[in-house]
Amino acid sequence: MGINLDLSEVPIRENRLGAITGYSGSIKDLAGSSSGAGGCALKNRERTLSQTSSCSSGCCQGMLTGIRGAAVVNHAPLGCSGDTIAQNMANHFGEYFRGWEHTNIRLINTNMDESDTVFGGTEKLRNGIREAYRRFNPQAIFITTSCASGIIGDDVKGVVSELADEIPVPIIPAHCEGFRTNIWATGFDAAFHAVLTGLVQPPRQRRTELVNIINFRGRAKQTITDLFAQVGLVPQFIVPFASVDELRYISEAAATLTICGTLGSYLGTALEEQYGVKYIKTLPPHGSLGMDGWLTGLGEATGKQKEIAELIAREKEKSRTGLEEVRSKLEGKTAVIGMGPSFGHAYIGVLQELGIKVLHGTSWHYDQQYDHGALPAATQRLADGEEDITFSVGDQQNYEMINHLQRLKPDLYFSRHPGTSVWASKLGITAIPVVEEYTAFGYQGLVNFGWRIVDALTNRHFVTKLAQKVKLPYADWWYRQDPYTFLDREAA
Repeated sequence: MGINLDLSEVPIRENRLGAITGYSGSIKDLAGSSSGAGGCALKNRERTLSQTSSCSSGCCQGMLTGIRGAAVVNHAPLGCSGDTIAQNMANHFGEYFRGWEHTNIRLINTNMDESDTVFGGTEKLRNGIREAYRRFNPQAIFITTSCASGIIGDDVKGVVSELADEIPVPIIPAHCEGFRTNIWATGFDAAFHAVLTGLVQPPRQRRTELVNIINFRGRAKQTITDLFAQVGLVPQFIVPFASVDELRYISEAAATLTICGTLGSYLGTALEEQYGVKYIKTLPPHGSLGMDGWLTGLGEATGKQKEIAELIAREKEKSRTGLEEVRSKLEGKTAVIGMGPSFGHAYIGVLQELGIKVLHGTSWHYDQQYDHGALPAATQRLADGEEDITFSVGDQQNYEMINHLQRLKPDLYFSRHPGTSVWASKLGITAIPVVEEYTAFGYQGLVNFGWRIVDALTNRHFVTKLAQKVKLPYADWWYRQDPYTFLDREAA
């Protein structure tokens, strides 16, 4: 393994982590097939039909536009900036929970057109960089690439070099062309590679109290700050909502935690390998078991095992009665789950803690290993369990999920993305989107999440009426098919 920061472009997840988008089987088979001699033995199964997916560009820009004091130049046709609406909403969300004044993200699109794809778009890129500096006066400028600029081979590096003396701030390319990868989470890696190569500097001194937390929007910032203060630690939330100056010295932290293994694998491993910042590779902190591992790993990394053990005991006792009560109301309910791989595998464990039986799980992709060279902890935990849950890798293919839901008829459907939840609701199934990253965070978060599920099941009037009124675009013949009819039988 090893993170190579001398490369101009981050290696894609298919090559680096053996990531796949097509699989059907069970969680034990998924984990077992991932570990051959040298790992990553599982082969991807291609689809002969694909309805929709996402693009790595959106993941990359979502991270970079959240950096305070930075600007982004999206070198692309205008349509590639469609994600900026959602990115701006996410920016306002994060600002709201920090008590900050609302601002808009700082992004300029170069508006590549047909002429640019023939004659090149570097002049538009030069003008976009100049305009970003004039308009926003940023401390750093990131350039996000696109399929159009990548396919025609625009010399982004040459433009950056040419403007280095003219623009007195770092200009940093982030190569996130959608055609490079089928794994849209590679966009996170592209953003972090740009931060690591363009901003992060060697530590001036080690700050033993400082802990990096890699997350999306950080709604639980105050909760975590208060929690860590009990053991003398200070969290620093990265990458969104960290400033350019803060990111320069994330190398000084004692340790790095992540809310999501998919998100944090590249950055956490790089900080450990390059600067000795300990990357905590435990379960993510969803539910009580996840929180146990997350905090215990933090204690080991910072030498605060005793203080952390006492903290865990206190926090678990506070939520014990509530967990028993909510579990008694959910015992025996059934669910299907569809999320990204880290959240999907972790939330199967969360639902099991609440007494909910998971009938089937799907992740949008699957990394056979993380950058530190091991199977994801949440996957290993499920594989070590007694129950072997049927599992698939679906890349947000709704037609496969609808087939599953129609067959299994669960009480509940859980997803990280509201767009897939809509389809379950139209089938009359109570759908709960887990959009917020800290939904079931830790001990009390697990209890609160349980009560949210109880509330949703108590009043099913909306989904019942919706199912009566809406006709789905799938004929009966599709429901009679195997959900993976369009998944190649022979792995590539």
